[in-house]
Order: sequence, then structure tokens, then C-alpha cells
Amino acid sequence: MKRIKVVIVGAGFGGLTAAALLARDGWEVLVLEKNEEIGGRARIWKEQGFIFDMGPTWYLMPEVFEDYFNLFGKKPEDYYSLQKLDLSYRIFFTDGQKVDITPNLEETVETFEKFETGGGAKIRKYLEEAAYKYDIVMKEFIYRDYSRISKLINKRLLVHGVQLKVFRSLDGLVKKHFSDHHAKKILEYPMVFLGNSPWNAPALYSIMSHVDLNQGVWYPHGGMGSVVDALRQLGQSQGVQIETSKNVTKLVIRNGKVERVVTSDDEYASDIVLMNADYAFAERELLAPAYQSFDDRYWKKKVFAPSMFMIYLGLNKKLNALSHHNFHFAHQWEKHFATIFNTPSWPDNPSYYVHCPTKTDSTVAPEDQENMFILIPVAIGLNDSEAQRNKFSERIMNHLERLIGEDIRDSVVLQRIFSHRDYEKAYHAYQGTSSGLAHTLLQTAVFRPSCRSRKVKNLYYTGHYTHPGIGVPMAFISSRLVSERIYREWPRK
Repeated sequence: MKRIKVVIVGAGFGGLTAAALLARDGWEVLVLEKNEEIGGRARIWKEQGFIFDMGPTWYLMPEVFEDYFNLFGKKPEDYYSLQKLDLSYRIFFTDGQKVDITPNLEETVETFEKFETGGGAKIRKYLEEAAYKYDIVMKEFIYRDYSRISKLINKRLLVHGVQLKVFRSLDGLVKKHFSDHHAKKILEYPMVFLGNSPWNAPALYSIMSHVDLNQGVWYPHGGMGSVVDALRQLGQSQGVQIETSKNVTKLVIRNGKVERVVTSDDEYASDIVLMNADYAFAERELLAPAYQSFDDRYWKKKVFAPSMFMIYLGLNKKLNALSHHNFHFAHQWEKHFATIFNTPSWPDNPSYYVHCPTKTDSTVAPEDQENMFILIPVAIGLNDSEAQRNKFSERIMNHLERLIGEDIRDSVVLQRIFSHRDYEKAYHAYQGTSSGLAHTLLQTAVFRPSCRSRKVKNLYYTGHYTHPGIGVPMAFISSRLVSERIYREWPRK
């Protein structure tokens, strides 16, 4: 048996960022990763000269990355090249309209003025309010550990609650400003990536429009895998050990503490265990019922983020119609959201996202070839049979070819589908969810699962289930919060 001071289960963004912080302050840290590659949902897939980001592709809120690396006297640019996209993303609407969104505010104002009379002035005001709320949230709420409800329901919330519009839905807020459906969809689409619908998400999440339209979209050269590799380098420079192909199967508890972390081929004794694995899996499968903070009834009542039906494609030609980031927004997209959250089923006419990084970075595909994937949000827990996969992927490919007016399938040299059963197998994801708990009002801040076990003294959690939630920047912040809590509760001697 090996004796380790801190064992971190899972080498996703949450595990890697926490590992470097804990090692920096003197802890002996070992990260155990069940897959052959590190990165968790942000791992990469290399095949035939193509390099695919398998998960996150949007580099947003660059100041969060800068603040994190600054804790080590470093900058992101010490590890990877970063560029701001001149064209943030392209939108294809069902009615034939095509809209390019750029980081230039005046161009955004002009775009919204075309949608409806006075739309330019409306978007300017909307973004001013979003920026104001963003500043409040980042300074007063995001970087706080909500270990109990009194830390949330306090003077700060009373003072800022009205400005943040906590109790109004995002859709209600957007409708107050805009009547045109094109404008509304642009302002509401980020909710999909926060695992929720605009009708169930608090209006405070209009801050994502500030992140998107004001701050812009960035790209790390080589893809998000470059950020993963940067964290590996940073952690190892602090003394972090990483072992892959280590599937944790059990936590052995003695006297209210984790005594041993058991894998399929080894055991590790430790003073502290930090879980970056799926929270629901860790509670339900790695702990005996007596030590679970949350039982099956808890998880069954929660609103989970969708799964994602992913079609990875390597093409032997270039496409003309696509940008780096692309969306198709269906006309009646309410029906798509209904199939995700209200009546779980495969959607007939879904909205979807297309990632095409070769428009920016030639290194992620062979010369003159195209790297792309199609992402469709779908309900968790659906039948994910081979027949269903083939049927659904054919429908999406047919639609995309018609949408952009170009043939795709005759140029495919590499294809892979990744959906529910793959999320479950690769990440132990609850019913195939891509991102854990959705961001509803009652699943925000203190209402998300705690970063510390209620019943096991030395067991902690990091990642997208805990506060502040879903997204790469949020995982960085989650690790800062849990690391600070470990410092307080287990002071170094």
C-alpha cells in the first residue's frame, strides 16, 4: 500500500487545477485518472493526423485563467498561444438568415438594429446591464464558498438581488427587451451550455451575454487540449504525480475518514481525498450508504444538464460556409428544449452547434483537410442503441448539408459518434449527462452539492457539480474554493 498525503480522483480541469494549488503549498499530491488520457471531458482524440477536442471548445472569461496562473507567478501565454477570434461565431437560422457575431460592439449594435427597430439601442442597454451584473457576481458571489445558506442570504444578496434579477427567468428578461426571435435566441443560447433552458434559468445568467458579446471568444492554439497540457506541466513543476488508467472502485472509510482509495489494481492510503469524478457516481458507487451525503432520491429530484450527441468528422476537403464556431437555431426551438427537460425524447428538428477549428488552426488536421464536430443537446437517459445513433446522425448530416449547401459525407475519412453510453463509460456520468447539474435557481450557489462531504471528514469535491458550476472557468474557480477550504480545515504544520 502506498501512502500519499492527498489523492485526487479524476484528472479533469477540476482535478488538475486543484492538484497544482495543493502541491504548491506543500502537500504531496497524486492524481488518479481512469482513462488513458488526462483532461476528463476536455481530453483530446488523435487519429489519422486529426486532433479533436472531445469536450469544451469555448475559451471564455480569460481573466479567470490569468488569475489562476498568476497564483504561480505564470501567465497562460507561458504555456500556450492565445488569440481572440475576429469572428466569434456564425449563426444559421431556419429562415435562411445568416449572422456573424464579432467582438466589435458597434457591429453587434448594427446586427440587432436589423432584427428590429431600436434593436441597436436595446442591445447596448442590455449589455451594459449584463456587464454591471457580471461585475457584481464576480466580485461578490463567484469566489465565495457557500458552506451554509446564511453565507448566501445576507446583506450582499439583499443589496444586489434586485439588480441581479435573481427571481426572474432569463426568457422573461429577454422578452422585456426584444420581440424579434433572432435576437432572443442569440441572447438565450448560452443556457444550453449551462445545462438549462432559458425558461428555467435565472435572469442573472444574462451575464453570459457580457462574456460572449462584450469580452469575445478566444482560442488556445492546438485547442483546449493545450490548456490541459499546460495544467499538467504546471502541476508537475509543483511535484504533482499523475497516474492514468487507474479506475477507482471504492473508498474505504474508517472512523469517519477515508482510510484507503481502492483502484482495480492498487490501493492508496491518504490524509485527504478530493473527488473530481462525477459527484453522483462517487456518492452512489464508491461510498457505502451510511457515508453518502446524498442518496438516490436526491439525485432523482435534480434537474440535470443534457447529454450531448457528438459526431466527430475528419474531411479530406475544406468547407466554405462554416466559421470556427457555428450554430443552427431552429425556428421553434422551444420544442427542442421540451424534448430535453419536459418530455425526454430524441428531437425531430433540433438546434445544434458545429465546431470547425481548422478555420483558425491548421495544426489540428492534415494539410487541406477539415476537422469538425457536430453537437446536439439531447435529454439524458435516452435509448442510445446503434440503430438510433445511425438514424439520428443521418438526419443531422442531411440537415447540415442542406443548411450550408455543401456535400459533407462524400468527403468523410474519419467519423466517430459519442453519446450517452460513452459519457457513462468514460466519465461515470449520471444517465449520460455531459455536465452534471443544470443551473436552476435552486441549483445555484449554496443549493449545489457542497465541496465537502457531510459525513466523511477528509472527503472533498471539485468540478462542475459544486459551486460555481458548469464551464471551464467555473472548474478553475471551484478548485480554488475547495483548496482554500482544505487549507482552513487541514492547516499545514
